[in-house]
Parts: sequence; structure tokens; C-alpha cells
Amino acid sequence: MKFIYTKEGTEPAGHYSQAVVYGGVVYVSGMLGKDPKNPDAHPGDAAQQARQALTNVEVVLQEAGSSLKSVVRMMVYVSGIEHWSAVNEVYADVMGPHKPARAIVPVKSFMDPYVVEIVATAALGS
Repeated sequence: MKFIYTKEGTEPAGHYSQAVVYGGVVYVSGMLGKDPKNPDAHPGDAAQQARQALTNVEVVLQEAGSSLKSVVRMMVYVSGIEHWSAVNEVYADVMGPHKPARAIVPVKSFMDPYVVEIVATAALGS
């Protein structure tokens, strides 16, 4: 088991790793749309948060030796179904033709002002 950390990603806010590699699989923790270079900045709307969260997933995957092209499953949590179309549009733009298994789950609330969190599972390698 290997625990992943990169300064390019967001700092964990609790007792967890950015990702864990085990058995040829990378398990990425939930990533918010927080900019690791400017963590105190407002994260913007749902689309901006989705793009930043996917960027945060990507840098952690790269540190682990993987990539977005190796993602087999994504869980996208949104604070309201009204964010669905904006998040889906960004997701499709970032992921391109790669279509891993995915769920978008509306949840009651997040830490304000965040409205999107993304969890990923990927194979090692690109």
C-alpha cells in the first residue's frame, strides 16, 4: 500500500491521504474545487468548482503514476441537482471521449462555499 501526496494538490483537511495505491488501483479521495495555489480564494460557481476539482484529481493521479485516461469510476457529489448540467458540461469537456463509470449524487450540503466534490478510482498507468 502506498499513500500519495503532492503539493500540487489540495492539502487534506483531515486524517486521510490524497490517494492510496493498492493492487494496481489508485483510489483518489474526494477533491473539492479548491485552488491549491490560492486556497483562500472563493471557488466560484459549480462549473468552476467542477473544473478545479477535476484538475485536483488529475494532479493526484499523475503523482500516483496514473491519469484521467485510466479512470474507471468517478463519483461526483453536488449540493443540489440544479448544478447537474453545469457540472456535466465541464466533466464532458475535461474527460473528452473517455467515459468511465460514473454517478452524480445530490447531497444536502457541503462546507460552504463548496458545491462539488469528486472521488475517482483509476488503474495504474496512463
